Amino acid sequence: MQRSSASRRREGSPWTGLWAVFFKEMADHLSSTRMRILEVLILLSAVGAVYAGAQTLRQTISEDPFLLLRVFTAAQDPLPSFVAFLSFFLPLAAIALGFDAINGEYSRNTLSRILAQPIYRDALLWGKFLAGLATIALILLALFLLVVGLGLIFLGVPPSSEEVARALLFLLATLAYTGVWLGIALVTSVLFRSAATSALAAIAVWLFFALFWGIIAQLLAQAVAPFDPFDPESELRQTEALLAFSRLSPNTLYAEAIQALLNPGVRSLGPVLISQLEGALLGAPLPLGQSFLLAWPQLTGLIALTLLLFALAYVLFQRREVRA
Repeated sequence: MQRSSASRRREGSPWTGLWAVFFKEMADHLSSTRMRILEVLILLSAVGAVYAGAQTLRQTISEDPFLLLRVFTAAQDPLPSFVAFLSFFLPLAAIALGFDAINGEYSRNTLSRILAQPIYRDALLWGKFLAGLATIALILLALFLLVVGLGLIFLGVPPSSEEVARALLFLLATLAYTGVWLGIALVTSVLFRSAATSALAAIAVWLFFALFWGIIAQLLAQAVAPFDPFDPESELRQTEALLAFSRLSPNTLYAEAIQALLNPGVRSLGPVLISQLEGALLGAPLPLGQSFLLAWPQLTGLIALTLLLFALAYVLFQRREVRA
């Protein structure tokens, strides 16, 4: 009896094999065909958006002290801004990296062989998640350096230290936003046995928040706080309810975070009363610390949502039968 209980006890660290899984998965991601296709699409989109934005900013060189930040957000028809391209392509890239992370091992009948090695499920799941996140972080860093370099070439104005700090915080917020979609893809990969079903489920979640959640949030706000033409505060309550429901979407959290970080003139991410503006220097940019405090709840929400999704995938994976 003592021998059987001892044999069931795990030996060694639960992180044994983590880095082996990490480097193997990262090498597979960087050399895969689907990743190269996504890299080419994101690269072409980024170059086009930055070039179009720089063309519109050349006339404001002497007027705007935050030209590097404007490169990220400036748009020129028919091209959207660099931030808009990232918010569209990065969820797809995260889903492409994670939709077959676990069920792909099932379909190839390799999961039982991997876990027969001194590699626990903890290390396997962590390794796959961190490899996907590190791959996207590497791509984001390369894009960031490309955008900064193109901004220097097209505008000819070096960025200030505050602009670089805000751009790095924007990079962190983008990585946290991508981690949410990587966590969703990992959950669907554990939940569904078929890789095609997993990919469709993750894309359906993305489409739901990108297209339909705004409509649902408006309907919920109208139901919770209906507008009363005889009550002057009813419109404010409805706006606050709409904002609260909208912030249940990672898209809204990311949009508000980058709005606060890349636009120093933003002082609030919600409705502001006239009485709250008394004594404020309108038009003056906020310091970096104040903008970071403004975006901190959104950043915390994105990171917390990523951890919750990973925890859900971990619980589901622990309950799956390896040989099933």
